[in-house]
Amino acid sequence: MQTTIVVLAAVFFLGMGSYALAAPAALVRPFHLTAQTPEARSEIRAVYGGFGLAIAAVLVLALVRDDLRTGVVVTVAAALAGMALGRLVSRLADRPTAFYPVWFYFGVEAVTAGLLVATV
Repeated sequence: MQTTIVVLAAVFFLGMGSYALAAPAALVRPFHLTAQTPEARSEIRAVYGGFGLAIAAVLVLALVRDDLRTGVVVTVAAALAGMALGRLVSRLADRPTAFYPVWFYFGVEAVTAGLLVATV
C-alpha cells in the first residue's frame, strides 16, 4: 500500500507536469488565468511543468533508493501541505469559490500529503 501511494503521487505529478509543458494555457484555464504571453507560458511551464516532473522523478527515486525514501516523501508531503495551506489562506483573504477547481485541488493536496506522511 505504501508503494502504491508513492506511485499514485508520482503519476499525478507526472501528469500535471507533462500537461503544463504541452498546454500551459489549458492547465491554468480552470483558475481563470490566461497564458497570453511567452513569459506567462514560460512561468507555467517552469512552475507546474518542470516542478511537477522533478517531483515525479524524486518520488520514483524514493521507490528505488530506500536511503532517500523518508526524506523525499516528507519533503513532497510538506510541499503539498504548503499548497493546501495557501488555498486556505486564500479562502480567508478572498471571496468563497466553487468546489472546482480550488477546493478540489485543496482536497487532492491535503489528502495526498497525509497519505504520504502515513507511508513514512
